[in-house]
Amino acid sequence: MAAIDREQLESPGAGPGAAARWTAFAQRVADWTAARGVEWRDTVVLLPFVQLLVPARAALAACAAWQPRIETTQTLARSLGPPARAEAMQLGLDVPTDLLTAHRLLAGEAWARDAWRSDPHGLDHAARALVDTAQALWRAASAVPPAQRAAYWSRARSLLVPLAGPGSIERRLARVALEWAALGIAPPTDRLHDLRPGAWVVLQAGGPDRLATALLEAAPEGTPCLLLDADPPPARLWCGGSGLAPVLAVCDGFEDEAQCATAQVVAHLQRGEQPVALIALDRVLVRRIRALLERSGATLLDETGWTLSTTRAAGRVMTLQRAAADGAGTDTLFDWLKSIEAWPGWRDTPARVAALEAACRKAQLARVDQLKSLRLDEPLAVFRQQVLALLRRYGSPGPHEPGVWLARLGEALAGCGSLATLQADEAGRQVLAALRLDVPAAAWPAGLQPGAAEALDAGGFAAWVDAVFEHAIYRPGVRGGATPQVIVTPLAQALLRPCAAIVLAGADDAQFGAPPAPHPLLNDALLRELGLPDAETRRSAEATALAHAVRAAPLTLLRRRLDQREPRSDSPLVERLRLDLQRDGRDLGAWVDPRLPLVPAAVPQARPAPAAPALLPHKISASAAEALRACPYRWFALYLLGLDEANELDTEVEKRDYGNWLHDVLQRFHLERGAPARRDVEIERLAATGRAVQAEHGIDDDEFLAYAASFDVFVPRYVDWQHERDAAGAAWRESESDREVALPGLPGTVLRGRIDRIDVVRDRAGTALELIDYKTGGTQSLKDKVRLPFEDTQLAVYAALVADEGRPTKAIYLAVDSTRELKEIAHPWVERSAAALVQGLADDLRRLHAGAGLPALGEGQTCDFCAARGLCRRDHWTRELPP
Repeated sequence: MAAIDREQLESPGAGPGAAARWTAFAQRVADWTAARGVEWRDTVVLLPFVQLLVPARAALAACAAWQPRIETTQTLARSLGPPARAEAMQLGLDVPTDLLTAHRLLAGEAWARDAWRSDPHGLDHAARALVDTAQALWRAASAVPPAQRAAYWSRARSLLVPLAGPGSIERRLARVALEWAALGIAPPTDRLHDLRPGAWVVLQAGGPDRLATALLEAAPEGTPCLLLDADPPPARLWCGGSGLAPVLAVCDGFEDEAQCATAQVVAHLQRGEQPVALIALDRVLVRRIRALLERSGATLLDETGWTLSTTRAAGRVMTLQRAAADGAGTDTLFDWLKSIEAWPGWRDTPARVAALEAACRKAQLARVDQLKSLRLDEPLAVFRQQVLALLRRYGSPGPHEPGVWLARLGEALAGCGSLATLQADEAGRQVLAALRLDVPAAAWPAGLQPGAAEALDAGGFAAWVDAVFEHAIYRPGVRGGATPQVIVTPLAQALLRPCAAIVLAGADDAQFGAPPAPHPLLNDALLRELGLPDAETRRSAEATALAHAVRAAPLTLLRRRLDQREPRSDSPLVERLRLDLQRDGRDLGAWVDPRLPLVPAAVPQARPAPAAPALLPHKISASAAEALRACPYRWFALYLLGLDEANELDTEVEKRDYGNWLHDVLQRFHLERGAPARRDVEIERLAATGRAVQAEHGIDDDEFLAYAASFDVFVPRYVDWQHERDAAGAAWRESESDREVALPGLPGTVLRGRIDRIDVVRDRAGTALELIDYKTGGTQSLKDKVRLPFEDTQLAVYAALVADEGRPTKAIYLAVDSTRELKEIAHPWVERSAAALVQGLADDLRRLHAGAGLPALGEGQTCDFCAARGLCRRDHWTRELPP
């Protein structure tokens, strides 16, 4: 065993003296090799991570014409040859295929099948924990010299003996992970133990590198070995630094923290201080800061990236799978279709998709399997057939092996044109690479080859694809290949890197210095014994990384006071830093906000009153007339401009759906009723009619359960109420009757509506028409409507529509959801209010045709749930002050 020279190295950090410090590092290596009589070209210098290769090579190149070999352990291993390829069922350090193998391993264990027989989500969680633990154990073992690895596995087996009682399942999973890792592929770094360089030099930063230390310890006798420890001693962790005390900014909330961090980065750039290291602690916060920085024109290099599943490219794939699933909703279908830029063979794909969606919304089709019943024009019908055919081919009944599913997925993506779109997009190419769709099937890992994995149904394959995207990270490149001004990086990879300033957002107690999450299968004692980082090691590494940042460059720490409603405080590491600075007579600096105050000029907002005579319709419905009376501006926005919200396509049955269904049920019941029958017969007939109409509407029983219970109570009450009307001499005449009436003084303009029900009633005075409007709401709102007869619109329009028959007219609201019985709420003076409504509506329309405005009233309950409230800016109107 060679002797190792261990030296403490003052951190060659960044800032104004970065070049000098890296030069000092290179000079120390040169002096040591010269003293040992070692040629530089025979020396191997190992760095802790790959981002330090460029500054280290530049510094060492300036010392001599012939450089030593400057690598990390991983880059050096890759330079010696390709890694071994995993065989079937072998741990291959590839998360997608290892997840498939983990499921197969658990399926072969009787105890695992019993534990998760009725909990597929628990099985997925166990498989992920199994993969994470096996890969961690494999990496820990790869740092052990090959000659000592058998002893490592033997000791690990003695530590992970089976347990009884609580924790037994976790221990069994850990034991499976251990044996799986022991049979994994040979670590490519094993080749490093066969190297015989003239000297080893290891730069240590962020804690010991077990593999690099093992290489030094296993070097042959007489091989010069130097370990340069750049970490500050624990006793002097916070001492030293760039000369400037770190500053701490306490922000009001998430958005304020993002804006403050952005302003601080921009301030550094404006002073010519670049690159700026933006530390990624909170990925959501950093993505927001990144978006703000891109708006300012800064050039960024993001080394952390974000989960591939959150990219639009991954969304294209996932929405295709959801659209092809059994029972998929049409909203999911259009989510997928709208992600397609050009369907092969169709030039106007977005227009076709919009037309198909409009037809579905009009027909209220909630499921994809209902789409084939839709009547469409020929070109649109052909497009629909192509869409449905592709979904059927891809989502055909399984189960299939993952390789078969992947091949079908590739064909489906090519068939809809998404494959070309993904290939032309940076994130899309990473999506295809994560799913191995960028290479031929013959080049897929062994775990995806035929017979290597269990067959999956469509849901299982979709869950596997989702897991692949969750484990993959999307790292965007620098736009245009420019030199980055801002480098987004984890704190652990900011050590020793040249940067002019560091901005660390998210320095609160929940994200920075907080207790790390426990391992799912191994406790801290086992982690230490197995050579894996335990909680104390991770806390120490985080503190060391912060100490490097304090020494490296001017450091700005930011945190928020509140995260939504949860209070936040300083990170424990920030508290330690403050206390140590105070012992040295210093303190955290006060942050100065670099943002300029912006006071927008106050612009009075008046009530809008647009005039639109050219847009006035020739047919006014009852709902449009009521909307015009309630608020002319809302009528202008929703009816004249057509800005009303589109109908929902989800499968959830709402109150309005129940009302429409009930209207159809009652219409068919009366059309088929004939002469009155016995109570029990009519109850059964009405219930059967309800079931038949429910089937025609395509409403599932589970979705309709709550309304079905309400209808079961309604049926006998309605039959009893109808029999009472029969006895009183009222006779049903028609239902769902569409009528129109001309408005006086407006040629070609009519008032139209659909009357729910028209009865003929007889009394001593003769016969009259009684108009009935079914209502599924409460009775109090109906009573409020008719309390002021001339303010009600619905029944007045009904009466106006039948005024040409010349019969006396009555009108009632029928509350069908009443607690005990059906309630009739009569409209007094309905004929007089109908005449007044027709005349008033005609007068209003004549004035609108003449150019009168449509003012926003901003009064009453109309504004509470108005879809046009944001357009009229009611909440920003200038309020008139009292005199």
